Amino acid sequence: MTGNHKDTSITRRRALAVTGGTVAAGGLAVAGYQSAFADDATATAQATATASESSSNSECMTLMSSVTEGPYYLDGALVRKDITEGKSGVPLTLRLTVVDATDGCTPVPGAAVEIWHCDAWGYYSGYTTANPGGSAPAESEDGSTADDNTYLRGYQIANANGVVKFETIFPGWYTPRTCHIHLKVHTGGEKEDGTYEGGKVNYTGQLFFADDIAEEIFTLEPYAKHSGTYTELADDMVYDGGGASSGLLTLKAVHKSDPSKGYKGSLTLGVDPDAENTGAGSGGGGEGGTPPSDAPTGTPPSDSASPSATASS
Repeated sequence: MTGNHKDTSITRRRALAVTGGTVAAGGLAVAGYQSAFADDATATAQATATASESSSNSECMTLMSSVTEGPYYLDGALVRKDITEGKSGVPLTLRLTVVDATDGCTPVPGAAVEIWHCDAWGYYSGYTTANPGGSAPAESEDGSTADDNTYLRGYQIANANGVVKFETIFPGWYTPRTCHIHLKVHTGGEKEDGTYEGGKVNYTGQLFFADDIAEEIFTLEPYAKHSGTYTELADDMVYDGGGASSGLLTLKAVHKSDPSKGYKGSLTLGVDPDAENTGAGSGGGGEGGTPPSDAPTGTPPSDSASPSATASS
């Protein structure tokens, strides 16, 4: 199921360039994964210990430079743990740890992590008539009561250990992209009227899934109703092959013999809380404005993109 399309879509607003991080020293990467899905009391104790250990070592590798937010970003996502709104799909518990890459990978409490992704058939809220490529039912045929402006979008505020947790579904795919989740890390703002306001964006990135797991998921319902050419990681124009340092999630099946029961995904994100970059995105083309609030309809990514394009959905 390898696709070789390349996308000419460019960022609708901007591509931010700051550093992120993963942990190469102090045992944080290993210990963080081991504690990723422990109960809250255990996770707190372990995260405190590993943060102290990493601070004493003070080595922290740069995770990645930011990538485009893509054309399907919407302002005003809700602060909430469960972003599914009844959308059907394989359950995914996502646990992300935000650390300061400039200060020994210490936690960044209060950081706001924002995520958004497509549903099982490749549709985004706010852009439900945008064709995901291949052959898929209309988004409205999924039978859910999800709000077409808000499903599969949300914020969580990091706790004292820099940890956020989301309950969502495994994303589907759309031409010509591999399976992915978009994210931003914000600092300096606050929760207001159910969303997150103010502050600045420190990091804009994407999270990725191993091909073997994604392809197994896509044989299940409702994903199997979307047929066509799926782009594997090696052919995706955003994922650069760097593993966790490029956003590849660590995934653990809830039940090894039954993938339909769901997965737990984890990753450590190192950022510079003082950094901000609001420069225009790369890849050429114009910048789109903020979409209206009444469920705008988007256009699908082009199937005939230039191989040199660097912006993507």
